Amino acid sequence: MNNMKKRIFSMLPLALPVALSAADVPKPADKPNIVIIYADDLGYGDVGCYGAKLIPTPNMDRMAADGLRFTSGYATSATCTPSRYALLTGQYPWRIGATILSGEAAMIIRPGTLTTASLLKNAGYRTAAIGKWHLGLGDGRINWNKPIHPCPNDVGFDYSFIMAATMDRVPCVYLRNGSVVGLDSSDPLEVSYKTPFPGMPLGRTTPEGVRLKSAGDQHNDAIVNGVPRIGFYKGGASAQWKDEDMADTYTSEAVKFMEASKGQPFFLYLAYSDPHVPRLPNQRFLGTTTLGTRGDSIVEFDWCVGEIMKNLQRLGLDQNTLVIVTSDNGPVLEDGYADGAKEKLSGHTPWGPMQGGKYKGYEAGTRVPMIVRWPGHVKQGVSEAMVCQIDFAASFAALTGQSLKSNEAPDSWNVLPALLGQSATGRDYLVTDSVRNGLSIRQGDWKLLGNEVKKGEAPKAKMLFNLANDIGETVDLSERNPEQAAALEALLEKVKAQSRTRPD
Repeated sequence: MNNMKKRIFSMLPLALPVALSAADVPKPADKPNIVIIYADDLGYGDVGCYGAKLIPTPNMDRMAADGLRFTSGYATSATCTPSRYALLTGQYPWRIGATILSGEAAMIIRPGTLTTASLLKNAGYRTAAIGKWHLGLGDGRINWNKPIHPCPNDVGFDYSFIMAATMDRVPCVYLRNGSVVGLDSSDPLEVSYKTPFPGMPLGRTTPEGVRLKSAGDQHNDAIVNGVPRIGFYKGGASAQWKDEDMADTYTSEAVKFMEASKGQPFFLYLAYSDPHVPRLPNQRFLGTTTLGTRGDSIVEFDWCVGEIMKNLQRLGLDQNTLVIVTSDNGPVLEDGYADGAKEKLSGHTPWGPMQGGKYKGYEAGTRVPMIVRWPGHVKQGVSEAMVCQIDFAASFAALTGQSLKSNEAPDSWNVLPALLGQSATGRDYLVTDSVRNGLSIRQGDWKLLGNEVKKGEAPKAKMLFNLANDIGETVDLSERNPEQAAALEALLEKVKAQSRTRPD
């Protein structure tokens, strides 16, 4: 076995959370509020401080100037449900086969699982999930007209105000603490992902009722608010959301939660829908870019970031609040609707200097914006440390002086020193997953990209890239560096075989 392999294997098994020194662990009275502001499909190159020239993002840029901007900040996955699962559980989503869920899927985080929320609740935090959930609800077929359990409140959240799945999937309603908001019992809500309801208009059969056209057959089912969605829908008219008001609604809910929680430390998981499709930003943001509604939706998201920061300051909480802004996966242009996002790029590069994006295993699928701010505690500047959202659980455990059992957040590393800017070193290696390329692994500057899987074609061989010299992943070095490729393949297999998964 060569020295490289010895060095790699010496790091296994996966690192458990590392305790900070007593001087570094905040006292209970000093525990900061923690706010995670999560974008949906925001690319590395979509933010001004990451190089965007055509989309004004002054609030995120100001956060980066006041805090720490990561150039190697990752989601675990190139799609939404898996990334959210990893952030909230500290476990790789591929260990349970997590994939993009429908709007009526059972909840994949099971009650009794330690989550980022329950971890912080154990430390005396008040906790809330506001915005996009997309981790399933209930235990099977859902009756939307009754309280639904399990829901976020059953896995560590004191308060929840969510949508079940995504904006392009039914049901198009909000749920507060497991119950549909504003539902009229005389107009019960029915949802199906298999069979249309007789007499209900569909995008494919009633095009005159559509104001945003589908770019394919998938987004062509029930029409809600003039938009064809995925899935079939009947009733619940009084509870239907208005897409253009969604960002305002989530921001208002977040501000109310912060106001009500001012007397104790709080954790807010605030997951916006911008710039996910259908892109229907509030009218006041239309035309704020030359890139169409995708660019305008990013401006709307940046405004939301500014509103949260402004209200933290108004409440006297901004100096003792750790705020993280990041995204669930990389960018996508055409994703079900004909909204001109591709045609209106005008030279803008949502993927930054990389290639790929949502669904793909290339860097732009999982390397995302990540900005951390906590005045007086987070060192200002730019960090090249490799950090991942899956590490929030172990890092917050260290921050609040807690220990994790071996089956709790099993794939989460304590990278708190890197998140605070006290260390230039984060993770040594990271496994990422995607729809198009399966599992990939990065260690240091080397990355082994998973097999590219295309329907009807044989899988291609895995490719090896050196990201220090080729962040765009254009030159496959696997034939020139077979030992490096073999070592990464062996490390990936070792991680996959580890048994420290959460028990059923």
